[in-house]
Amino acid sequence: MASTNSWTLELESQVTAQRKFRACVMDWHNLAPKLAPYIFINAHHAEGDGGIGSVRHCNCNSSMPFNVMKKKVEFLDECECKYTTECDGTETATFNVKVKPTANGGSVAKVECTYKGVEGKDKMLKAKDSVGDMFNTAEAYLIANPDAYN
Repeated sequence: MASTNSWTLELESQVTAQRKFRACVMDWHNLAPKLAPYIFINAHHAEGDGGIGSVRHCNCNSSMPFNVMKKKVEFLDECECKYTTECDGTETATFNVKVKPTANGGSVAKVECTYKGVEGKDKMLKAKDSVGDMFNTAEAYLIANPDAYN
């Protein structure tokens, strides 16, 4: 029987919840290869249009602990998304991303990852740093481009 483990990451931002969610979740397959080519080589919708049931295929760079990641959207709401991942062909983790507004007009993103087994643990703990880096890179882009993702 596979063991189950998890990690949580909370990231505060100066950017509104809606903009942060659109950039970091809904359009990340387009934005990530441009802003973080050291993490993602390319990404695209393999199935669907981004809604529930859609599958995104990502080719990862050597900074990630896997070469290929497929993300299937299981739940999607205004500023929340839950998806399962396959990394290099193995079901590895479930992610839940929630972006909530803060009193100062910014937002806080909470990313929860639950991963399976020892192989999943190694991959997902290494990926945790990349998740934080991706959110911070997107924030810098959104601050520099105030009309983006409005």
